[in-house]
Amino acid sequence: MLQDKLQTFIDRYEEINKLLISPDITSDIKRMTDLSREQSNIEPIVSKAKEYIKVLEDIEENKIMLDDPELGELAKEELKELEAQKPVLEEEIKFLMIPKDPNDDKNIYLELRAGTGGDEAAIFVGDLFRAYLKYAENNGWKVELMNQSESEAGGYKEIVALFKGDHVYSKLKFEGGTHRVQRVPATESQGRVHTSAITVAVMPEVDDVEIDINSNDLKIDVMRASGNGGQSVNTTDSAVRITHIPSGIVVTNQDQKSQHKNKDKAMKVLKARLYDLQMQEKMQEEGATRKEQVGTGDRSGRIRTYNYPQGRISDHRINLTLYRLDAIMNDGLFDEVIDPLITDYQARLIEANGL
Repeated sequence: MLQDKLQTFIDRYEEINKLLISPDITSDIKRMTDLSREQSNIEPIVSKAKEYIKVLEDIEENKIMLDDPELGELAKEELKELEAQKPVLEEEIKFLMIPKDPNDDKNIYLELRAGTGGDEAAIFVGDLFRAYLKYAENNGWKVELMNQSESEAGGYKEIVALFKGDHVYSKLKFEGGTHRVQRVPATESQGRVHTSAITVAVMPEVDDVEIDINSNDLKIDVMRASGNGGQSVNTTDSAVRITHIPSGIVVTNQDQKSQHKNKDKAMKVLKARLYDLQMQEKMQEEGATRKEQVGTGDRSGRIRTYNYPQGRISDHRINLTLYRLDAIMNDGLFDEVIDPLITDYQARLIEANGL
């Protein structure tokens, strides 16, 4: 019963209130911070729960008064209003009770890699990354380029960037997977449409305490940076490649002139990849239902198609098709695709949690 579930939140909120003024807690900064954060997270539910319980009590009181010759009509009017309020509050409460993803407030490392399609895939890596940059600008986020590997045709074999700002992960977590592009390449003389694919990985930025790496598990190589020439390419042995031996994960960074800076950036990306790997493994253990809810996991899963001849963008997870490709790509209007994904995700979570 919803009222019983809500009472649990109210009881916990009051328990935290008492704990926060106890001497044991006030002298323990970490415990106090954790409790304050928990209290802040459940406060909206508690506030809405009290409002809901009051409505239920008022409904019962007005039902009793229906037969009263003097107050019956007034009770009937109030009951009508209260009965209309009840389902609205229930929907708001269901939304608030959706389990919060602990990563939602985090910054992310966004990694785009060219897949099938050769040069055309590499060009689309650049196109999609620029669209994400525009989306970041629309949201007031900052973007720090971590590493890029250019292709000979003017695209990118790989781009890794750190996106920083409010609720970055919660917005972009559904972008992970295979993105397919269908268009006529500039080099195609016959005007034939080619299909290419790139993969996108979305990895939360992690603190040192969240992921512990044993230095004995690392193989670090220093080499000369590679690229298409020009001033941006280093001529010193400053590029760094770090291999995490147990997992086989390899991270390369050559974007900075300093070997130390390249190593530092590569380590940050490695930690994010290892944390992401742990998340994937956890989802596997929790089964298909959890994986379906999160909807961010399988890199091999084709999630979206960008069809340029038709001006169409299709997200295959929710059967969404929009003929807004140019506007979405040029102006970074990804909310048109992301918002329906979030709505679907929340509906699945409400159902899965029996709310």
